[in-house]
Amino acid sequence: MPLPPIAPTLRGWAATLALCAGALLLAAPALAATDREDEADDAPPVPVAPAQPVLVPSPDGALVIDTQARLAWPRCAQGMQWTGTTCTGVALRYTYGEAQALVRQRWKDEGVRWRLPRVPELRRLVNRNAQPPSVDPQLFPNAPLEWHWTGTASVNTLSVNPYAYGNVARGGAGESSLSVQQGWAVDMTSGEARGDVGRSTRLPIRLVRPAP
Repeated sequence: MPLPPIAPTLRGWAATLALCAGALLLAAPALAATDREDEADDAPPVPVAPAQPVLVPSPDGALVIDTQARLAWPRCAQGMQWTGTTCTGVALRYTYGEAQALVRQRWKDEGVRWRLPRVPELRRLVNRNAQPPSVDPQLFPNAPLEWHWTGTASVNTLSVNPYAYGNVARGGAGESSLSVQQGWAVDMTSGEARGDVGRSTRLPIRLVRPAP
């Protein structure tokens, strides 16, 4: 009896093996990806670096550095002295013109670009999320919690009534009721700013300079 032909059978097996090999090749990337995912799940979490504070003391402790704005603030208001641990003495009060004259003189004497802060810069020192809002007593001990002069200035030719808002005067004795020069100040108890402060008003100041 003649044997059945084997060629078709071999071809069938070859086709089956080819299909299996193709399926394995297609499945390999998915299996590899699953292995990588399992390894990622088993890997320890990468620690996230804590956010750096915006205001930090300088290495010698005499200044407070605003790390975002790259500004340096003295620990004490003008007229007070830093002892290494706190501020002593009494903050001096200046008219707007006297404050600007002091800035120019210190820049000339020290070669450091001291200046009056702008309104937004000075407001950054007040933590308005605190209850009540306040300047950080650890960074700025014994800080005068009242209105301070800024370098932002304005001129208003409208008539001004000589009445006071707390410690800050709007106009005042000796100033013209028809036309008065005014400047901007910031209340260090709340962060409020106003631009209708008569320049002859005497207020504390806290100077600022570029960070070293």
